[in-house]
Amino acid sequence: MRILVGYNGSDESKAAVRLAGDIAIPLGAQVQVMTSMEGGPRERPEEIVAAEAHLKEAREIMADQGIVCEVFQSVRGMSPGEDMVDYAKEKAIDLIVVGVEKRSRAQKILLGSTAQYIILKAPCPVLTVK
Repeated sequence: MRILVGYNGSDESKAAVRLAGDIAIPLGAQVQVMTSMEGGPRERPEEIVAAEAHLKEAREIMADQGIVCEVFQSVRGMSPGEDMVDYAKEKAIDLIVVGVEKRSRAQKILLGSTAQYIILKAPCPVLTVK
């Protein structure tokens, strides 16, 4: 079984990583933690450094649970939702775990919701956590 976790350093994404670890242990699942760099190759160096720090943090959370996971930055220039859905299709992911950030109704209308996009478009089940 392959589990993909979206991670951006938020409390919600930390909860997603912990939950994925809880699921992976009894199933012996492989966990991949992904952060999506929406700017693609034009991403600013400080944002790349911040993303690397976030991924290091995710790796440490998983290590605390006794899980070795793969962490990576995607720099394909897509929205995080599109990036995760495409990756899940390409790599035959069995489960996606994402954190859901509370947003106002206006923010959802203007910006959309990454989790909502993933839920609607993913090729596999999606588990969300607050």
